[in-house]
Amino acid sequence: MRTSALFRTMCLVGAAGLFGAVTVGTADAAGLLTPKGSQSPLQIVDHEVDVIVEDGYAITTIEQTFANPGATDLEAIYAFPVPIEAAVAEFTYWIDGQPVVAEVLPRDDARRAYEQEKAAGRETALAEQHEHMTFNMNVWPVRANSDVRVRMSYIQPARLDTGVGRYLYPLEDGGVDEVAKSFWTADAIVHGRFRFELRLHVDYPVEAVRVPDHANATVTQTPEGAWHVTIDNGVAPPVAEGETTPAAQPGPVASLDTDVLVYWRQAEGLPGQADLLMHKADSAGTGTFMLTLTPSDDLPLITGGRDWTFIVDRSGSMDSKIATVLHGLSDGLQKLTPQDRYRIILFNDGAQTVTSGFEQATPENVNRTVAALRRVGADGGTNLFAGLQTGLQGHDADRSSGVILITDGVANVGPVENRDFLNLIANKDVRLFTVIMGNSANTPLLGHLAAASNGVATQVSNGDDILGVVTMAMSKLNFHAMNQLQVEIDGVQVGDLTPVELSSLYRGQQLIVFGHYWGGGEAQVTVRGNVAGTERDYSGTFTFPDTVTTHPEIERLWAYSAIEDGMRRTAMLGENADTRQNMTDIALEYGLLTPFTSMLVLREDQFAAHGIERRNEQRVAVETAARGSRSQAQPSQQQTVVVSNSPRSHVGQGSGPVGPLFAALIAWLGLTKARARRREQAVAVA
Repeated sequence: MRTSALFRTMCLVGAAGLFGAVTVGTADAAGLLTPKGSQSPLQIVDHEVDVIVEDGYAITTIEQTFANPGATDLEAIYAFPVPIEAAVAEFTYWIDGQPVVAEVLPRDDARRAYEQEKAAGRETALAEQHEHMTFNMNVWPVRANSDVRVRMSYIQPARLDTGVGRYLYPLEDGGVDEVAKSFWTADAIVHGRFRFELRLHVDYPVEAVRVPDHANATVTQTPEGAWHVTIDNGVAPPVAEGETTPAAQPGPVASLDTDVLVYWRQAEGLPGQADLLMHKADSAGTGTFMLTLTPSDDLPLITGGRDWTFIVDRSGSMDSKIATVLHGLSDGLQKLTPQDRYRIILFNDGAQTVTSGFEQATPENVNRTVAALRRVGADGGTNLFAGLQTGLQGHDADRSSGVILITDGVANVGPVENRDFLNLIANKDVRLFTVIMGNSANTPLLGHLAAASNGVATQVSNGDDILGVVTMAMSKLNFHAMNQLQVEIDGVQVGDLTPVELSSLYRGQQLIVFGHYWGGGEAQVTVRGNVAGTERDYSGTFTFPDTVTTHPEIERLWAYSAIEDGMRRTAMLGENADTRQNMTDIALEYGLLTPFTSMLVLREDQFAAHGIERRNEQRVAVETAARGSRSQAQPSQQQTVVVSNSPRSHVGQGSGPVGPLFAALIAWLGLTKARARRREQAVAVA
């Protein structure tokens, strides 16, 4: 199984620093890594994860300890996959037993200071983003016969889709970096404690929680309605110096090789609503808001047959996924109606068509196509451009059509620049839905492609129901979308809304918009759009307070969304010095790790020596205090307004050929055969 760990050491370097300048992207296995042919001198001791899902966003905090039993000080370089929409807010390294929070600097400045401190023999740590794939961390030194402790925290929106929430803790690698695979070996074992805990406390009733692929997960619900998910290998936690060490409890060996997925399902019959969350520390200053619209399930069904184009990546990096993908696609084809048409395009080094153009979805045609798909394997390179180019041609303007692209998105054959793909999709009257496979996929590119066509991008773990994801995309295309979206706020001065350009809103989707406001008072908030030629709007009255300090984290979410806007403009229009500087300035002000900024830890006295203000330390302290207040059952400051008495979208609702199938898939009835086989194999190996 090709995997990588969240917090996996990429390079272990002795005092001589033979490999100190080496940095890589992803690797082929989880855990601590060294160049092949060497022996790893370090071990993962403990890996502990705490997740809080509340009021529309999730906060993930990871602490890891790894030990150096040898006689030589080492430098550790380790990495973890970039979670989708994640704004890294904290990187902390323990020095002399005390946690030291990193500060954010321009990337080159941070690297220069790190190397200076390392050369001087002083403790230091550096966090950098490696393209779209990983966050890389350098820690110096891992003292001989000692250990180090690090903490990472990130925040991301927690969205619902068709009434189902999903949280992914990424541990698996997509297997797309062949250079890294040939260079590194890995030890994926956690020798001490592995613990994952998620607390789900949202303002709508949740009727079920599911954790696939982790048989030892426990799920409980409090009398107040909060849900708790726990995965623990049963090893006793570490104790403070001077305390009596408890006997270690026996438990299964933990290996960082399987994503942790948590699904939750909202209760049925909830009305359409809008939620507003705000932060404003100073009445005379700038406030930040997060608007979430969960509309009613009132989009009209598209009548008549539809044309479906499936573009499927069958390159070598898809080897561990292709059987599951094609199985899901085959089942999806069998749920089409005879009025529908379909075609299937596969690509590796080039594009190949499985069907003769569009074929009617008759049982005979579908059975013949399914038989052909069973013979398909994965090999070769990734000519994403050829696959997409073929799939975007030959559409009938008189029929409703949708294009579903399934890929890990790392192009290495043919055109590979983002601009090549964006030019390809420009002016095409199609809706592109991208299913992004794995944690190393080129998520930014695929997200930009979907947004440029007013489609949707969905990231998929190997633990997901691939059929469910494909079916969800198909179900959205069975209904008209809400297009030409606009957000209007009357009564309070607002600005800096992001995303700047809003894509279409499909059945079951939520709309999330961030912005700034000044002053305070009541305001009318309206989301307006067009559905099948008819104007549609959702509206409600909210109070924008002069001061509110319960959720300071949304400032970072606004900043992340604003930076994403800049990245999208760069992808569409090319590199621009002003845009890059603006993104850098936002990241520095709000303390975010980006491709342009890094997080640096120094000894406390060295921050002043380098002229670095402790702004991020202060921000982390404010956010930590706010989370503590919220955990003490302080009332949420989120405001909720019912914008429609019609019920919102819920899994299993709706018409069309895929409605009943989707209900069966996500009805929490058990694991798919593929996942059951993977679990049996994992047990056998253990």
